[in-house]
Amino acid sequence: MASLRIVIAPDSFKGSLSATAVAQAVARGVLAACPDAQIDLCPMADGGEGTVEAMVAATGGRFMFADVFDPLGSPIRARFGLLGSADAGGLLPGEVGLTAAGAAAGGEGTGELTHTAVIEMAAASGLGLVPLERRDPLRTTTYGTGQLILAALNAGAKKIILGVGGSATNDGGAGCAQALGVDFLDAAGEECVCGLAGGGLKDIATIDMSSRDKRLDTTEILVACDVTNPLTGPKGAATVYAPQKGATEEAVKQLDAALGHLAALIREQLGMDVETLPGAGAAGGLAAGLAAFAGAKLTNGGKLISEAIGLPARLRGADLCITGEGKIDGQSQFGKVPVRVANLAGQAGISTACIAGLIGQGAPRELFCDLRALVEGDVTPEYAMTHPEELLQARARDVMREFLTK
Repeated sequence: MASLRIVIAPDSFKGSLSATAVAQAVARGVLAACPDAQIDLCPMADGGEGTVEAMVAATGGRFMFADVFDPLGSPIRARFGLLGSADAGGLLPGEVGLTAAGAAAGGEGTGELTHTAVIEMAAASGLGLVPLERRDPLRTTTYGTGQLILAALNAGAKKIILGVGGSATNDGGAGCAQALGVDFLDAAGEECVCGLAGGGLKDIATIDMSSRDKRLDTTEILVACDVTNPLTGPKGAATVYAPQKGATEEAVKQLDAALGHLAALIREQLGMDVETLPGAGAAGGLAAGLAAFAGAKLTNGGKLISEAIGLPARLRGADLCITGEGKIDGQSQFGKVPVRVANLAGQAGISTACIAGLIGQGAPRELFCDLRALVEGDVTPEYAMTHPEELLQARARDVMREFLTK
């Protein structure tokens, strides 16, 4: 009898474990119940924190590093990834974590590298890089994100997947564009300050694309964007998100007006209307700037990442898929990883089990052949947060034992 093939495709358990660590713990539990199972580790993400690690691990890719500027202009070293082939995740029995461990060490993965890079803007322009007392989107810039894009181009990338969660910025992507060679001039024809921030957008009078990096013309840039906020207005980047980044009520008004000014210039000088583009408000308008200045396409993060790591093909012919995330409830229906994975598995005729930290009201139980939580019985949320690997392994072992009896 042929050994069972199990695809393990979880999201991270935020605040506890990365998607890669979750997948490895689940794999150990599966092998405890079925030692000869063929394990395919396929850690997932939705474009937010952990996207680079998950995609590098899932494809046997490689981490790369670049010296860039943080949101306030201080030099830092930031990480991005080059993906391996999408079929690099298949593992022989007992080889749990081989692909993921190789990637996590920062060295070469097990698969041949492709020309696809994956970047988290938060690695260069994230809120976590700015001390609480210095958070101010009037002063923070995405210039470092543009430098990461340049680094990916220098590494030979022909396709770039960019996750835009966790930003500290509200500059409409102008800082990023400057790093890519776009020049912004003021009313006197002088170049605007390098590293434009949200507060400097009002000074722009002219957008000069003549020195923009020509490689962008032949590079596909896809923004993993799961929010639908427009650039400006009551649901726009500044109004909804800038207060979380340190903006005062008055600063929010200034930032919204500044983004409106930038959008008007883009419309008049570049012939593109980004102001009402769904998702344009992501990352303080970085999504809008990438569309206007780099020709990027905004797309659903979960769908984009699933396709990039070849999940639909990897599910075909599997016997079971196991997914999971920190909490599953009624909100999970709106694009969360376990629901997307279950739907893809269903299309392939594969059953999906789900292991969550917590199961909340409205959880879509009908999507899963087995749904278990770390927090159940005598296990408290506090214990689950401090012992997630142990519990994941135990739950996965139980899932597999139940599956084998059917």
